[in-house]
Amino acid sequence: MKFKTPQPLKAEHEELHAELAKATKVRGKIGDAAKTVAEVLHPHFVKEEEYAMPPLGLLPIIGKGKASMEMREVLMMTDKLKAELKQMLKEHKAIVGALKRLAAIAKKEKKMEYARFAEKLMLHAKTEEEVLYPASILVGEYLKLKLKK
Repeated sequence: MKFKTPQPLKAEHEELHAELAKATKVRGKIGDAAKTVAEVLHPHFVKEEEYAMPPLGLLPIIGKGKASMEMREVLMMTDKLKAELKQMLKEHKAIVGALKRLAAIAKKEKKMEYARFAEKLMLHAKTEEEVLYPASILVGEYLKLKLKK
């Protein structure tokens, strides 16, 4: 079975990537700070797209109380996220640190669109920590219980 990241999450990641790419092209301190964000963010986004977000595509199905044996394949992803969660959160701290620097530079240079972008990406990280990662892990835990029978 193929597991797909829900379209709203995929679109949000694509939008954040595009905004960051735009910021990296700005000359000077803003561009340099944005490049630092990109360096720490890119490998993290790859992990999210590989195993943290696809299990969330099952939420509409399991929200209806449905589960099938073919869904069991998602457990590799949810177990990996559970095992890597401390590292993912550590990466968020590095990303947020780089974003705070970008926001401070942008505010100093009165380029508020880049400060707002940094704040939006920090909020996205918090949403992942408090909602998306736990929900993805719960998908796996739910399936383990439901398919045990």
